[in-house]
Amino acid sequence: MEWPVIAAIFVFGAMIGSFLNVCIVRLPEERSIVRPRSHCPSCGHQIAWYDNLPVVSFVLLRGRCRVCGVRISPLYPTVELLTGALAVALWMRLGTTLAFAGYFLFAAALVTITFIDLDHRIIPDVISLPGIVVGLAVSFVSPLVTPLGALLGVLAGGGVLLGIATGYEMLRGREGMGGGDVKLLAMIGAFLGWQSVFVTLMVASLIGSIIGVGLMIYQRADTKLAIPFGPFLAGGALVSLFFGDRILAFYFGA
Repeated sequence: MEWPVIAAIFVFGAMIGSFLNVCIVRLPEERSIVRPRSHCPSCGHQIAWYDNLPVVSFVLLRGRCRVCGVRISPLYPTVELLTGALAVALWMRLGTTLAFAGYFLFAAALVTITFIDLDHRIIPDVISLPGIVVGLAVSFVSPLVTPLGALLGVLAGGGVLLGIATGYEMLRGREGMGGGDVKLLAMIGAFLGWQSVFVTLMVASLIGSIIGVGLMIYQRADTKLAIPFGPFLAGGALVSLFFGDRILAFYFGA
């Protein structure tokens, strides 16, 4: 009987992913995420409900607007599929609980932040700052972190990255990390605790280094090549969320 439930949770997650697409497009432009209704960015035609079904409509329309025929960005189904998959993974880990609802909000925030930072090089405070408060609240029903651990996570996440950013700027004379990254790691600490902050940073730095070196080689750029760190922090947080306890156990030889 689990498969129908899993399918329903995936559909629910994909529907939330459809809403996240609206947030990804509109939040950087400081536009309302409620009005107007979804419309084609090319011709302005309002999208009917049957053309706005997560993933399915993209496939049926062959990735094009029904009215003007302009290509639809593959970003939309990607976000929907990713959010649906995260919903299923979280449900399998946490079950039908308040913790599941809280950590799904966390995952949705990470997805939104990732694609906004990739496109606009910003991490909106409207996501990360309320996210810290939500993370602290979720700690009271979470099996993953205690309220004290969440509070220490906020302090560790914000403090560690702020220290790194300040030190880098003093040594190199230029900003290497924005304030948005600091607030994001503080939010991650609120949901996952202080120990996971270091797992997140370790994973993010490893992935970021590999991709950064690859991009520098591909673009023949130097070390001044600007790469947004938010997506790596988000990826590191998801790795920590699902595998952090195993990583810590392996690292400390437990």
